Amino acid sequence: MSEQTEAPSGRRWNRRTWTVLFSFGLVIVFALIGIFVRVPYVAVGPGPTFNTLGKHDGADVIEIGKGPKTYPTTGQLRMTTVSLTDNLSLFAAMGLWLGGREALAPREAYFPPGQSRQQVNQQNTQEFESSQSNAEVAALSYLHFPTKVLANTIVNGGPSDKKIKAGDQILAIGGKNVTTAKQVFDVMRGTKPGQSVDVKVTAQHGGQPRDEQIKLGRNPQGAFGFLGLTPTNRADVPFDIGIRLNDVGGPSAGLIFALSIIDKLTPEQLTDGKTIAGTGEIDSEGRVGQIGGINFKLIAAKEQGASTFLVPAGNCVEAKATAPQGMQLVKVGSLTDAVTDLRKLRSGQAVPHC
Repeated sequence: MSEQTEAPSGRRWNRRTWTVLFSFGLVIVFALIGIFVRVPYVAVGPGPTFNTLGKHDGADVIEIGKGPKTYPTTGQLRMTTVSLTDNLSLFAAMGLWLGGREALAPREAYFPPGQSRQQVNQQNTQEFESSQSNAEVAALSYLHFPTKVLANTIVNGGPSDKKIKAGDQILAIGGKNVTTAKQVFDVMRGTKPGQSVDVKVTAQHGGQPRDEQIKLGRNPQGAFGFLGLTPTNRADVPFDIGIRLNDVGGPSAGLIFALSIIDKLTPEQLTDGKTIAGTGEIDSEGRVGQIGGINFKLIAAKEQGASTFLVPAGNCVEAKATAPQGMQLVKVGSLTDAVTDLRKLRSGQAVPHC
């Protein structure tokens, strides 16, 4: 009868011990990677909303200066935002993705290579300030307040350089009075490169109008003459409109800002006491442009009790595919469309939907 020898128990114990220790070490390594390694993604999700007819931090979001008659408002006009979470660890990114409320996007889509975070934030702030200015001009133009046109930027070395300064008001071109940027473009389309035109301007801070003789250059966008400046509209009114919101960037609040200004300056109640949310970039002519993150903005609006959302026409397909149940999507292409649609909603008439 043969005897069977067994491996010493100590050797078997050592092998198991090393296996456990190795496995435990891998867990520690994976945990450290998950906690400390940053992924090249950002989390995008629903951001805060603001009632632009109400107050924020104790002050009116939109304040009309002394001069025009203002009216009390009811209901809410809510501008919507998107939240952005950067510097994500691997575990944090996985947790947000699994939660389903946020989506992960490549970081370079929001922070382009070569641009610092400070530069991106500065650009967002500039876009937000521009949206306020455009909203003011679009709203006051809709209400038939007078407007004026300013030289916004001057092309360095261009035909107007050294003759017209940024901020100067343009009164007339070639003997034709202009009060909007569109009128400037319309007049320029009737000119030719090499042609000399008289441009009547006045300095930004007042003074006597002056005439500048400018020889037009070749326009890279067409066969007409090139003035070498970018015109922009401004309201020509003796009162100020202040919009106070901190830590908000981007241009997409323009439509809601414009509607709120109109609501405060007219006796009609645009919201009919309801909570209306929306988004949309707006230009000084009142045209509404599409924006990003519409699906997250719809979620944020729903969470704040809105059942109607004003959607830029260019966002309708995406909005319709992702809208929360029960959310009425109203398609708008301009400020006039939005005001008209709100009036129809108030009276129970049909409105264009996405």
